[in-house]
Amino acid sequence: MKRRLLIGSILAISLIAIGTVAYFKTRDLGSLESILARLPSDDAPILSIDFASLRRGGILDLLSGPVVEEEPEYKVFVEKTAFDYRRDLDHAFVSFHPSGIYFLVQGRFDWKRLEAYAREQGGGCFNTLCRMPGSVPPRKISFFPLKSNLLAMSVSADDFAATRMNEPAKAARRVAILNQPVWLSLPAATLKKSSEFPTGTQLFAKAMEGAESATVSLAPQGKSIEAQLVVVCRSAQEASVLAAQLQRVTEVLRQLIEKEKQKPTPADLAVILTAGVFHQEDARVLGRWPIERAFLDSLAGKPR
Repeated sequence: MKRRLLIGSILAISLIAIGTVAYFKTRDLGSLESILARLPSDDAPILSIDFASLRRGGILDLLSGPVVEEEPEYKVFVEKTAFDYRRDLDHAFVSFHPSGIYFLVQGRFDWKRLEAYAREQGGGCFNTLCRMPGSVPPRKISFFPLKSNLLAMSVSADDFAATRMNEPAKAARRVAILNQPVWLSLPAATLKKSSEFPTGTQLFAKAMEGAESATVSLAPQGKSIEAQLVVVCRSAQEASVLAAQLQRVTEVLRQLIEKEKQKPTPADLAVILTAGVFHQEDARVLGRWPIERAFLDSLAGKPR
């Protein structure tokens, strides 16, 4: 759960999603708004990754390191299905819902080979719905094509869970689609669980517990990348207090590192977190963290 709720290390979520979604395919069709509307999003963090944009900008190459490429199961998957996320994956929406993880992914698929792969893994397909066992017994994978280039998939205790996305979700919170290639939308319910956030980000999460929502995104800034934060508060006054708290947490973290005489490298999360800058705009708090190339390399498992 902790890896799903990243703030400072949103890139780690991106890499995990790349590895997970890559196991099952994706492509293009329909408006992004209509696609997103099918995801169960009530009280669920929503992750969006525009792989096509990352590929065009050369960023996907930075994340395509040994962590993914040397995974034996992934190599077998590519061989059996002829699917490779570096080439075939265009966009992915992921919902980390209490009932399971739901994926809506766009890409280029060989559906017959995917069905054959599901059967080979001990599952089966009927009327386009495929089901197969997950990595551990309680987890069951189900997927089906919404369109020729749009896959709906779920990892859940319910082996029919993917069928929930056959129509727009009935109980869904409004999630705005951002222009950034990678973004994560966190609802109020998630922000109230600061103890479940990764080590190093819990103080930031604790400060945001009373907010209505928060969105973390990645945006290109020249030749580098910047992580950006938008927190929606209930009032301008609360936003003013939160901006000051986040800046104070950043300073405390910086002082702790200096006190312990640590010398973090550009590949360390601490370097990113201590470089955060925050300010208020009405009932919103905006933040940003510059991200070094070395941090991307470390996530991808590339040597420093």
